[in-house]
Amino acid sequence: MAISSNTAQKKTALITGASSGIGNATTRKLLQEGYRVYVAARRVEQMQELAQGGAVAIPLDLTKDEEIMAALERIVAECGSIDILINNAGYGSYGAIEDVPVDEGRRQFEVNLFGLARLTQLVLPKMRENKFGKIVNITSIGGKIYTPFGGWYHATKHALEGWSDTLRLETKAFGIDVVIVEPGGVKTEWGHIAANNLRKTSGGGAYAKAANNAAASMHEIYSGSRLSDPAVVAATILKAITAARPKTRYHTGYMAGPVLWLRRWLSDRMFDRIITSMV
Repeated sequence: MAISSNTAQKKTALITGASSGIGNATTRKLLQEGYRVYVAARRVEQMQELAQGGAVAIPLDLTKDEEIMAALERIVAECGSIDILINNAGYGSYGAIEDVPVDEGRRQFEVNLFGLARLTQLVLPKMRENKFGKIVNITSIGGKIYTPFGGWYHATKHALEGWSDTLRLETKAFGIDVVIVEPGGVKTEWGHIAANNLRKTSGGGAYAKAANNAAASMHEIYSGSRLSDPAVVAATILKAITAARPKTRYHTGYMAGPVLWLRRWLSDRMFDRIITSMV
């Protein structure tokens, strides 16, 4: 995890949700390329290896405005500004829409959209002042498609897609690039967590049969070898932040391209049948 001194010119990056998966892999990639990297997550103890490799680990719960403010104030005090913001933190709490408490739906929006939005608002003034900034929002192919029992998760990701498009238009004149990265199947703990939540929420009620089948399928997929390594997404993120004129969207990872192609060209009813047959 050695830091090279000739590629990133000491640009400062903040990566949220860095305790595992895509955030962890992206941190390693940026450190290798010579970036100054701050990593943020609720579980600071799980970022110690990254800290030993050169990252600066800070606690951050995106549902707590005081922690968002403290994190930004620290980074600006130490580095002057944040050049690259990678909004990666997020989670999916699966369950039938009828079963998921609305408070849990609100919490998913707090983490997956509103906390991210607040962090971005605080980063923008310095980026505008510097006439430079890269904001990468990790959505998902789940921001373009839908699956049974993922209603609240899909709602947050669909919302983040539209929010990011608007932000891109508003900040373009200030030299700020806003990029959406849409991962497909990536081998992380996300799938097992979502499957466990699905069983807990809907495994015993009116939706039990379909919910338990879907949870079993998710466990099988995320325990197998078909999914992409998080390093694949990390490489895509690096490509986006180093491009002079990045694309507005990058899809990456297992089945991302084929699934998005199907969604674009099939009717809703046809897509419904395909998705239902897969769970």
